[in-house]
Amino acid sequence: QVQLVESGGGLVQPGGSLRLSCAAFGFSLDDYAIAWFRQAPGKERETVSCISSNDRTPYYVDSVKGRFAVSRDNAKNTAYLQMNNLKPDDTAVYRCATGWGALGCRLPPDSFDYWGQGTQVTVSS
Repeated sequence: QVQLVESGGGLVQPGGSLRLSCAAFGFSLDDYAIAWFRQAPGKERETVSCISSNDRTPYYVDSVKGRFAVSRDNAKNTAYLQMNNLKPDDTAVYRCATGWGALGCRLPPDSFDYWGQGTQVTVSS
C-alpha cells in the first residue's frame, strides 16, 4: 500500500524543538521532491519547505528561514523537518507530500502525488 506517514509532532514550549519525520511505504522517494505543508485553523494552507529529488537548495517560507531545516535520507526512504526555536505561530497540522521529478518543488500543491495524514504541532507555554 502506497502511503506517507508523518510522525514527531506534539506540544512544545516556545523556543523548543521538534523533528518531524515523513516515511514512505510502497514506493521509493528517490525521484520525488518532498514538501512540508502546514495549515492552522482558519488559515490557508502554507508551503513551509521543499527539498528536491537531487537535493538542490531547499525552499523555505520566509517565516521559518534560519529556524527549520529539511533533509532526506533516501536509504531510509524518509524525509525530515527539523524545527528549532518554535513560535506559537508555528502551531498547525503539518503534512508532507511528494512531487514527481527534479522540478517537483515547483509544482502547485494540487499536483503533488502522495500526501501524509498530518501531524499536529502545538507551540504553547
